[in-house]
Amino acid sequence: MYGADAGAETQRPSRRAPRTSTRRLVLDLIRTRSPISRVELAEITGLTPAAITHAVRSLLDDGLVQESGQRERTGGKPRVMLTISPRARCAVGVQLGADWIVVVIMDARGAVVGRVRARGARQDDPTQVVTVVAAHVNTLLRATAITPDQLVGAGLAVPGTIDLDAGAIRASRTLPRWGGHAVRDALAQALGVPVVMDTDATAAAVGEHWSGRTADAAAHCTLYMGAGIGAGFILDGAVHRGAGGNPGPLGRLHLHRSPPSGHPGHAGHPGHSGRDAGPALEDLAAPHAVARRARAALAAGRESAIALTDDEDPFRDFGMVASAAVHGDALAVELVEESAHYLADAVVTVADLLDIDSLALAGPSFSTAGSLYVTVLEERLHTDLYAARPHGVNVTLAAHIADAAAVGAAALAFHEDPGNGPAIVRPARAIYEVPAP
Repeated sequence: MYGADAGAETQRPSRRAPRTSTRRLVLDLIRTRSPISRVELAEITGLTPAAITHAVRSLLDDGLVQESGQRERTGGKPRVMLTISPRARCAVGVQLGADWIVVVIMDARGAVVGRVRARGARQDDPTQVVTVVAAHVNTLLRATAITPDQLVGAGLAVPGTIDLDAGAIRASRTLPRWGGHAVRDALAQALGVPVVMDTDATAAAVGEHWSGRTADAAAHCTLYMGAGIGAGFILDGAVHRGAGGNPGPLGRLHLHRSPPSGHPGHAGHPGHSGRDAGPALEDLAAPHAVARRARAALAAGRESAIALTDDEDPFRDFGMVASAAVHGDALAVELVEESAHYLADAVVTVADLLDIDSLALAGPSFSTAGSLYVTVLEERLHTDLYAARPHGVNVTLAAHIADAAAVGAAALAFHEDPGNGPAIVRPARAIYEVPAP
C-alpha cells in the first residue's frame, strides 16, 4: 500500500427518505448545476412547483441538500439557492487491475476525500484480493471518519468482458484467474454494502462525465489503458452499454500490420492462433508490449537512459520507459510514440464509427507520458479525419488519469442510488442515465 489520503471529519446523516425518481432528478440537477433555485429546477424539469417543493423538502430533511445562503435577486422576492451537502453521502470506488488496485471514497459533489493505491492483482488468488480490498476500504473509512450509514454503496471497475447478471468477469487477458469469479457479490459481502460493477473503461467514462469536462460533447469516448486497453462511451449524455454491457474492448482488436518474426502476433510464433488476423492491439500498444520492445532494443545495443527492472516486471518497466520519454530519451520517445500510433489506428476507427467529438485518455498507463500520447492522437485524428467531417475531436487527459476507473465506479454507485438507501444492481441490459450539467 502506498498510503491513504484523508479528508476532514464528517457529520452523521439524518433519516433516509423513500426513493423517488423526482428526488433523484432534483438531486442530480442540484449536484451538477448548484447553486440553483427551486424556480430554476421547475423550469428545467417541467415539474410543478409543488412537486419541486416536496422533493427539495425531503432532500433538506435528509441532509443531502442545503440552502447556500446565496440569494438570486430577480426584481421580486429573492430566490433561495440550493447546493449539495457534500459529506452527507459518500461512495466507495474500486479499480481492480493487474497493474494497480485503487480504492477511493468520493463525496456527493464528486470530490475524492480518501484514496489508497496498491499493487495490482496480477496472479493473486481472487478471494485473497477481495479481502485485501475490503481492508483498504476499512482503512479509508477510519482515516476519513466516514461511518457506514453515510455510504450509499460501492462501485467496482474491472478489466475484460463482464457478466452483469452474475456480477462476474467473463474473461480478462490481464487477469486470467478471475474468469467466472463472482467478484461483485464477494466484495459486497466483504464490505457489507451493495456493489455495482462495470468495466474499467465504462466507469472511467462515467467519471469523466461527472467531472463536467465533457458537458459540451455529443459523443464522448474515454480510452482506458491500464494493463490492457478498452474504451467507454457517453453518447448524448447516456452511457452506451451495447447489447450485453461490454462495448469497446479495443485490446482485442486485430490490426493488419506485419509484426516481426518472433512476435506473438507473427504466424510462425508457437502461441499464434493460426488465423491471419495480425496481432491484437494489446500485443502492440499495451505496457507489456512496450516493455518487451524496450528490453529487446537494449539487448541489441541501443543506447538509452531507460533502467529496466531486474525481475522483468512489465508494468514497472513501462513506467521506466514513460519516465525516460518525458525526459527526452530518444529510444523511450520512439517506443511511446509507436504505442501511441497503434492506439491511434484503433481510435480513428472508433471516431469514424461513432462520429465522436471528444476523447479523454485515462488509466495508470497514461499517468506519466500521457501528454506524448495526446500529441500523437491529436495529430492522427486531425490528419486522418479532417477532410471527412466538419468538426474536430477534442483530445484531453482525464481529470483523474491514474484513478479514473475508481472515481467513475464511485460515481456509478452514487447514480444507482444517490442518497436513498441501499443501491439496486440493475439488470445486464440497463443503461445508466447520466444527466448533463
